Amino acid sequence: MNNNPISSFEDLIKTEYSNISGVVIIKDESLIYEKYFDGYTKDDVLHIASVTKSIISVLIGIAIDKGYIKNVEQKVLEFFPDYTVKRGEKTIQNITIKNLMTMTAPYKYKSEPYTKIYTSDDWIKATLDLLGGKGDIGEFKYSTVGTHILSGVLVSATGQSVIDFATESLFKPLKIKAPKNVIIQNKEEYLAFLKDKYVTGWIVDPKGINTAGWGLTLTARDMAKIGQLYLSGGVWNGNQILSSKWIKDSTKEKTRWGELSYGYLWWIVDDCYAALGDGGNVIFINPKKEMVVTIASRFMPRAKDRIELIRKHIMPLFE
Repeated sequence: MNNNPISSFEDLIKTEYSNISGVVIIKDESLIYEKYFDGYTKDDVLHIASVTKSIISVLIGIAIDKGYIKNVEQKVLEFFPDYTVKRGEKTIQNITIKNLMTMTAPYKYKSEPYTKIYTSDDWIKATLDLLGGKGDIGEFKYSTVGTHILSGVLVSATGQSVIDFATESLFKPLKIKAPKNVIIQNKEEYLAFLKDKYVTGWIVDPKGINTAGWGLTLTARDMAKIGQLYLSGGVWNGNQILSSKWIKDSTKEKTRWGELSYGYLWWIVDDCYAALGDGGNVIFINPKKEMVVTIASRFMPRAKDRIELIRKHIMPLFE
């Protein structure tokens, strides 16, 4: 491989994908490319936005493997015995973990009420209050606030905080530095977490429950490790961290949104699958080519499509 194609690829990133901070590529279990941009280094964490959802999918899988959760067909309300269902509410009683993980749960809102949820003193209760309604279970409705209920499920099932469970079951085995809890008090702090160049930690709600739909910071290398764990069937350094059955199940099409397929908080792209986050954060896994591509990016509204970048420029260059 000569340097010219690599140089032109890096020029393309600087000119057309200027919010990218790092790209890490693993092929056949070897690190074959690692490059950082805009002053970032391999040690800098970034807010990975909705890639957080796919990390929660990993944690739900581990919780099922360990017997904390029976299966994805368990009803959500089983984990919140103190929650009072409003009179006449039927739909919420039939919603399962699987519905939350496949974005097929109905909600009582048209557009996501971020401010209403994130200014409440109990994000789980505020979200449960919006779950159900008159919509049909089974129709795709992408919900970031709704995913937070899964963090509540993890806490209820394991008896640990999400961050402690994640550290013990995932971060430590993969030698990922566990983030610290971060509390956001107002809209300014929320926007700062999204937009500041350097942010660290994992957002928690007022009850100390870590966010599931966004709010986690990791390095590009950390994301690559998660991708390699999936590519390796859940095995890391000879230890089975996560069952291969969960990986197969969670990366198979369960529902569709237009032309896009969705598993358990993972997007399926042809014969590949990906964790996708706002601004262009990606863990992209190509099982046939034994390849993991991770891209860490600063927040940018309407960032250019990273899947196109991976397919058109990265795959041909590094396969």
